[in-house]
Amino acid sequence: MLTINPKEIEVPKLHHYLLGAVGPRPIAFASTVDENGVKNLSPFSFFNVFSANPPIMVFSPARSGKTGATKNTFDNVKATKEVVINIVNYDIVQQMSLSSSPYESEIDEFEKSGLTPIASETIKPFRVKESPVQFECKVNDVVELGQNGGAGNLVICEVLRIHIKEDILDDKGMIDQHKIDLVSRMGGNWYCRANENSMFEIQKPITTIGIGVDQIPVEIRNSSILTGNDLGLLGSIEAFPSQEEINNYSTPSEDKHQAAKELLANNQVMDAWKVLLG
Repeated sequence: MLTINPKEIEVPKLHHYLLGAVGPRPIAFASTVDENGVKNLSPFSFFNVFSANPPIMVFSPARSGKTGATKNTFDNVKATKEVVINIVNYDIVQQMSLSSSPYESEIDEFEKSGLTPIASETIKPFRVKESPVQFECKVNDVVELGQNGGAGNLVICEVLRIHIKEDILDDKGMIDQHKIDLVSRMGGNWYCRANENSMFEIQKPITTIGIGVDQIPVEIRNSSILTGNDLGLLGSIEAFPSQEEINNYSTPSEDKHQAAKELLANNQVMDAWKVLLG
């Protein structure tokens, strides 16, 4: 295994390792204005949501790795304490990428990218009309992590308004993860698209307490067929099937571990246990 001391390698190489390993990362498409009202629009993949009550998002416009200079977005949020975080989906990913070009501060990235500015309700920065979800935010704090090239600046934002396009909602009025068609950043020039080819569901163990992998019989735990993911599924049950349930289940004559693996692939966890214990 390659082991790295961050203090012993150059920042660009460290940056490459960090971004190559930590992903996919959501994108904060940040719209700001300067003190003279000049619009700015730029994407940042050091971004996530951190609280629902209050609703808090944090993104980081890092200093230039080459010059150490701050980004226009950083200068604007320091001056005005306002930002719109627009969510990026596949329909606008190329325009978003174009807006990340190092334009001078007086250049309007809305015009350069061909995206449409629309007025916000509570703050001065404009929303991106084409974005499926737009968050109007006030900036509660800016935490500067350093003065050298590559240093981040944590912009802590409180959401004041949320605007959601109705065509991405499901029949319950919630955001449909297939309809929103999100994109995210990977390392280098790579992006990831969250569609039916890449998404899968895992039921969260919020109201249940699984038995855990440690309670799985050693012979099953050491299987050469069952993977760590398979064991995680087997450990998610709250109780083993009863002996009666095991006896009444038609156990296949072939290899039990292989049969159980196929059942687990279809999320038939209890049936997999019945096979393994039968």
